[in-house]
Amino acid sequence: MSTGPHRIVFANEKGGTGKSTTAVHVAVALAYQGARVAAIDLDARQRTMHRYLENRAETQKRRQVALPTATFAVYGGDSTEELDQLTEQLGADHDFIVFDTPGRDDPLARHVATRADTLVTPLNDSFVDFDLIGQVDAETFKVRRLSFYAELIWEARKKRAMATIKDARREMDWVVVRNRTGFTEARNQRRIDQALTELSKRVGFRVASGLSERVIYRELFPSGLTLLDKGHLGELGTSHLVARQELRTLVAGLNLPMPGAAPAQPALDGVA
Repeated sequence: MSTGPHRIVFANEKGGTGKSTTAVHVAVALAYQGARVAAIDLDARQRTMHRYLENRAETQKRRQVALPTATFAVYGGDSTEELDQLTEQLGADHDFIVFDTPGRDDPLARHVATRADTLVTPLNDSFVDFDLIGQVDAETFKVRRLSFYAELIWEARKKRAMATIKDARREMDWVVVRNRTGFTEARNQRRIDQALTELSKRVGFRVASGLSERVIYRELFPSGLTLLDKGHLGELGTSHLVARQELRTLVAGLNLPMPGAAPAQPALDGVA
């Protein structure tokens, strides 16, 4: 039984976590490895991922170059049935379909999150962001309870596990990606480490290293270029090379099923 393209959903009901930037870079990284990638932006207001990929297409045309990229669309409706139809149409003949969701509570975001094969939740290293998935005790910083969002995903994963046994659907892999860790004070980072470790054992998500806050990401947006586009970025400094390695580590940490024989360590063109 064919299970269709692998669905990667970037979801966080809080904004400002680097969700769209991470989604674009992962999509392009997969395209660089030869995968056929589609992308749907569910934030019809900001449409950051859609605009990024539009800018990329315009840069290819203007510079007359061919860059690995994704087939992309934005969905601005409110019907889950219509969204599922778009997903089926756009995802046909693709290996992956990437969803970028709004940074707010949104029914369509929940819909695709509960149907993800890989659910990626980027978090900044702060308890403001941690509150999305769990609440901690103010004195001990131990996890007191799951958040509504974590319970939603927990229930969806249990249902998926049952469906996997019945009809060979993929199990959901939930990955919490820690972005911008370099801006966190050491003691606070240790507390978040402990809280994430405790909660991951209860809920079953994995933790992966993400991307640091860097000006280069904002500077690349108008051109639609990414850190992987070696030869099109000009001369880059040491910090940008470090950022490429961060991306390489992130993609490896997602453990995505590449078409054919996947290498143990993804070999991204342009990654130092």
